[in-house]
Amino acid sequence: MGRSGAVTFKGTPLTLAGKALAVGDAAPDFKLHYYKDGLKELTLADLKGKPTLLSVVPSLDTPVCAIQTKKFNESVAALGDKINAVTVSLDLPFAQARFCGAEGITNMRVGSDYQDRNFGNSYGTLIEELKILSRAIFVLDGAGKVAYVEYVPEVASEPNYEPALAAVKSLA
Repeated sequence: MGRSGAVTFKGTPLTLAGKALAVGDAAPDFKLHYYKDGLKELTLADLKGKPTLLSVVPSLDTPVCAIQTKKFNESVAALGDKINAVTVSLDLPFAQARFCGAEGITNMRVGSDYQDRNFGNSYGTLIEELKILSRAIFVLDGAGKVAYVEYVPEVASEPNYEPALAAVKSLA
C-alpha cells in the first residue's frame, strides 16, 4: 500500500511505502541495529518509559541529514536522560558509529534499518523508488503513542525543528 506522491526529492514526486502515522496512533514495533562494542538491537520496547524523539533521515553522509542530526543532538542535550533521542537511517551501523564519533554526536543514539527495512515500512518512511528512508520526525510518549509527527514533504529540506522539540519537551 504505497502513498504515491507523498514526498518529493528535488521536485520529483515519490511513493512512500506503508500508511502514514498520525498523532494518537500506537507506535509500531521495530528492530533497528547499532554498533557499540559489536552489533546490537534497538526495539520500541527499549524506548518505552520515556518520551522519544525519532529523527528519520535518508543518509547521515549527506549535508541536510548531518545538519538535522547535529541540530537535534544540540537541542536535546539539556534534557539529558529524561528522553530518548534516536536518529534512524539505512546507513550501516558501522558508518553511523563513525559519523557520530567524527561529529561529536553524544545525545542522540543511532539505529539502522538496513536489514529488512521494517521501520521504514511500518512508519511509512521508505521511499519505494529509491529504497531509502524519507525525512520524518516522530515524537512518542512514554507509553509508545505518537504525540507528534512530521513527514517532511521535500526530502532535501530540513524538518520543522521547533514543534518537534516542543512536543518532546512537553512530555519530559
